[in-house]
Amino acid sequence: MENVKISTEFIKLDQFLKWTNVVSQGSDAKSLICSGLIKVNDEIEVRRGRKLRIGDIIEVNSKKFQIV
Repeated sequence: MENVKISTEFIKLDQFLKWTNVVSQGSDAKSLICSGLIKVNDEIEVRRGRKLRIGDIIEVNSKKFQIV
């Protein structure tokens, strides 16, 4: 699992995917999220504006990230 440090209270899911280089463009993030391929805390997430906070675990293509 890869730890991702944020310096704000939260980061939106689509911004997180760009920040971690999972996708290169916002449109790619939207497509990936809408396809149901992203899990947040073991639940499929389809809202690209989902606020991720410290402690959340994000799974993308079997790769896991934790917000710290």
